[in-house]
Amino acid sequence: MRAIFPIVDSQRPVIKHQPFSVPVGQLLLQAQSLSCIRQDRVLFEQLSLQVHAGELLQVAGKNGAGKSSLLRLLAGLATPDEGQLLYCRQPVADVATDYAANLCYIGHHSGIHEQLTALENLAFWRAAAELPQADDLALLATLGLAGLEDIPCRMLSAGQQRRVSLARLWFSRSQLWILDEPFTALDQSAIAMLQQFFLQHLTCGGAIILTTHQPLSMVYDGLNTLELAYRW
Repeated sequence: MRAIFPIVDSQRPVIKHQPFSVPVGQLLLQAQSLSCIRQDRVLFEQLSLQVHAGELLQVAGKNGAGKSSLLRLLAGLATPDEGQLLYCRQPVADVATDYAANLCYIGHHSGIHEQLTALENLAFWRAAAELPQADDLALLATLGLAGLEDIPCRMLSAGQQRRVSLARLWFSRSQLWILDEPFTALDQSAIAMLQQFFLQHLTCGGAIILTTHQPLSMVYDGLNTLELAYRW
């Protein structure tokens, strides 16, 4: 398990973390011959992939190619029409509790409670994950939300709401992150900060599967791309 990863800044606290359960380089998630059909259209079929600890997989493709559908399948939020998922070489259906505990999924939509403040959203997520309280004010300041902590999220901009949504990554204990368009509505400084944070997660043995229309500027040996073709 792991606590907050720090942003590199000498004025911000460094919080130690424990190693992940799956060592770097070992197989974490495997998809075997997945097929997905939506509204009588085959998005993809016989799709197989592997994700190892310490690896980032970018799922690319045109709009409508099935990127979000694939991420939802990998996160266990939908069922493939064919094929299966394996977590640590075991069918996800057999280890569903362990898989859910080791997974953090953030979809294309923010997933925040708009009537709650940023602080209240973080408190809700901590309570749901049974995580201890921490300095969420400092975390929100790190994310450029200082002074906005007590404002209902419905009054925040799309980019600010996205930062609130992504804040859960900073205290996530999950080894695998599945992120659908995490850079949406973020400015370049926020994107650079988030990619730096991704590198910290990966070098500690985390794994990331993401979609993005933004080019990744990070340099990392464990970065791979899966291109989904649009099927008529």
